[in-house]
Amino acid sequence: MESEMLVADWRYIMLYGGVMMLSLLGALYLLLRRGNAFAPEVSSPVRLRRWAATFLFIMLLGHVWWLVYYIGPWYNQPLALALVAGLDSVILVPAMMATLLAMLQDRRRPVWPIIMVVLPVVSAMAVYAFFPEERVISLIRIYLIVLDVLFTVYMVYAVRQYSRWLRDNYSDLEHKEVWKSLLVLAVFLLVFLLYGASANSLLAQYVVQVNDILLVALLLWRVETLQQIEGPAGQEEELPQTPESETAALLEQRCEQERLYLQHDLTLSQLSAATGIGRNDLIMFFARQGKTYNAYINGLRIRHFIRLYQESVAAGRSATAKQLAFESGFHSYSTFGSVFKQSMGQPVSEWMRGLAK
Repeated sequence: MESEMLVADWRYIMLYGGVMMLSLLGALYLLLRRGNAFAPEVSSPVRLRRWAATFLFIMLLGHVWWLVYYIGPWYNQPLALALVAGLDSVILVPAMMATLLAMLQDRRRPVWPIIMVVLPVVSAMAVYAFFPEERVISLIRIYLIVLDVLFTVYMVYAVRQYSRWLRDNYSDLEHKEVWKSLLVLAVFLLVFLLYGASANSLLAQYVVQVNDILLVALLLWRVETLQQIEGPAGQEEELPQTPESETAALLEQRCEQERLYLQHDLTLSQLSAATGIGRNDLIMFFARQGKTYNAYINGLRIRHFIRLYQESVAAGRSATAKQLAFESGFHSYSTFGSVFKQSMGQPVSEWMRGLAK
């Protein structure tokens, strides 16, 4: 894309400036606002807010240095191109990757491996600055595409592991699941690949800016709707090993008979403390039964709901499914609906109509 075209196209300049302003406002919002404006019931992870704000600031700076590159006298100079492209690779890419990793709260993943894998790009850009050959740029593009693919594969794997960890430790998953975060990754990769593959196409640059707006919106939405988990479960001192037969008896006595499962957002650590059974013993006990902790607790809640509804029908009392779901330990009616359908094979409304016949 010629620098004259960039300056002459006022619509593109307006869009470009709008992305810069949106990035700045988004970063300031994440850093300065206490609590969430759009999801006030959710307490976002502080580390995620900081990383997301950092990424948005870097995104703003990236727009600044590319604008300076395109309108300045150094346009198309190998050294200038190597500098701005190298800055994107060594700062913008690691910031986005670190932001995505910060969404996984089971443990704190280090950032230094990400920095290490982008350093070859910096070296290659340094070579290009003094030996401006197209094959160097081609090698850099191939390397970045491979890096993007590998990180995407790792994120899919990490999200699967994280989802399993959540089900092993939490009874309520609302605002904790991160599968939708992969959409943020997909949009970012699309933006980055368009930058690299179509830098000279004005139409591609329009698409990039629209995707940047979408990326900012998705990132803000993800931060707002992801619940802070108070410390990774599993850091507590492990209790002595409990035999499997004793584990079953203790669960029946202290969880089922005493209806501990009615506690909203009951965690595995809380159940472990209440029953005196070690966390690992509980995880292994549920695994041998082919279920997770989440499935165990929600199964008890579904049975409790069925019992409450049957008692209400028998006594001629009027009770809504939402009210009874809350009394059964569910914090979210949508979660209850999906769990009920999975357990009973039909929606709760259909089941209730069948029972009334």
